[in-house]
Amino acid sequence: MGDEPLAISIDSSEAGRPRRVTCRLCGRPLTGSESRRTGLGPTCDAKLHPPAPDIRTRRHEVDQDTLPGLGEP
Repeated sequence: MGDEPLAISIDSSEAGRPRRVTCRLCGRPLTGSESRRTGLGPTCDAKLHPPAPDIRTRRHEVDQDTLPGLGEP
């Protein structure tokens, strides 16, 4: 059993380097840790997951009458 060849070859030159990860959409190399984790670069991630609309821009103040019982005494 000790003389059997290994099923995979172990290359000592790649032992210290991180594995090269590419974007699943465009194939560019990924460098950021978040990009490497998700498998998408920032540009491709923005294409697939656009930011949510900012609903605060749609709010506006409206003049209203004071509710009964809440007015000034």
